[in-house]
Amino acid sequence: MNWLKRVSIKGWPQDTVARWIALTIILAMLISLALNALFIQVAGVWARPSLTEIGLLEKAAAIARVIEAAPAPLRNQLAQAASENGFHVSWHKDRRELNLPAAEDPISDLGSTILQPLLQFPSRRIEAYEPSDWADADIQNRADARYALLIELPDSSWLMFSPPSRSWGLDETPRYLIVILLVLISTALVALIATRRLATPLQRFAEGARRFGVDFRAPPIEPLGPHEIRQAILAFNAMQAQLQHFIRDRTQMLAAISHDLRAPLTRMRLRGEFIEDREQQQRLFRDVDEMQAMINSALEFFRDDARLEPATQFDLAELLHTLLDDYRDQRLDIGFSGPARLVYFGRPLGLKRVLTNLLDNAIKYAREPSIELMQSAEEVRITVLDRGPGIAEASLEQVFVPFFRLEGSRNKSTGGVGLGLSAARAIVLEHGGELTLRNRPKGGLKALVVLPIYPAGPGPQGN
Repeated sequence: MNWLKRVSIKGWPQDTVARWIALTIILAMLISLALNALFIQVAGVWARPSLTEIGLLEKAAAIARVIEAAPAPLRNQLAQAASENGFHVSWHKDRRELNLPAAEDPISDLGSTILQPLLQFPSRRIEAYEPSDWADADIQNRADARYALLIELPDSSWLMFSPPSRSWGLDETPRYLIVILLVLISTALVALIATRRLATPLQRFAEGARRFGVDFRAPPIEPLGPHEIRQAILAFNAMQAQLQHFIRDRTQMLAAISHDLRAPLTRMRLRGEFIEDREQQQRLFRDVDEMQAMINSALEFFRDDARLEPATQFDLAELLHTLLDDYRDQRLDIGFSGPARLVYFGRPLGLKRVLTNLLDNAIKYAREPSIELMQSAEEVRITVLDRGPGIAEASLEQVFVPFFRLEGSRNKSTGGVGLGLSAARAIVLEHGGELTLRNRPKGGLKALVVLPIYPAGPGPQGN
């Protein structure tokens, strides 16, 4: 298929998807026609050619003129002398001596058209039989199936010519079926080669895009394939470079903000030590501490190293059991339902942070926390359940907005700056999954984490 690269069509780039599709169709048609012609020649004409295509008529006419000019006693000897290499000639005084099948119309119009001008007497009766004419004959005659050409002489005697017969020839129906099969095979073969040429760079493109989804430091994708795919890869690489530059600038900016804000906050706290009013001093300290917590949480959210950890295969069920054991050490009993072992390909630290956040919310704001783990052929589902006040339906999506806090609907005594659920959803989305919240019918909240299962190899959850 490399020669396709060298075929140049005026006005087209050297290697495009449209060009590959057009050349694939043309090449498939040409190969199909070539195989069809070859098979028809081999199985149709050469295996069982018609009488007009084997040179029998001209040879029979010459022999017939010689034999009919000879006296009757010599005709048998002349016929035997004309026989050679499977080509048999015989003379018969009576047609009933011949063992022929009962054909409806044995007279060969085509043979007569060719033979009559070659014979001395016009209006000769000429009969022709092919091996297929013996198909409906009795068992004895069927065993003698062969080509046969009969020419009636002026004295009502008959000459029979029997050329060699190829018994391995195919009938019409099997020939058509084989031709159709060859067309399908040739088309499928050409299409497979061409589609692999198109699919391989697309697959690499998809793998590179998924790799960048979990690691913004991933290298650019090598531009391979037809012109359109290479252009798409180059555009994606440019976008990837811009995003990497933006992330680096954002990280540096946040580090600078952190450094610049912490200094005045420290000075504010030192100056607060000189405030004599104890109540005002405590209020100032609370404000300073809250600002410090917000800065630290924001930096942790934007510079989350857990999101950049390499993906690996790990036992998700074991991770949950370890997490629940940690809560039991704190005298917190959390119910669990699911398999004892479930291997998943992802980032364990990131998923542990997601589940810790959801379980912490269930413990702080409700009661009876529990977790369920289920697996299907295409996805893994982790459900965190609790019994509590729940969340207003209008706020079920709003709680994922950074810095949004809904303390009034849950428990005002707890802290937080409103980044936990935002970070949890971001980690789940980077795994190609989704995180949703739903109120339970009898009270409480249901947090559902759906993680897709990708086929083997690099995917949205791998590097």
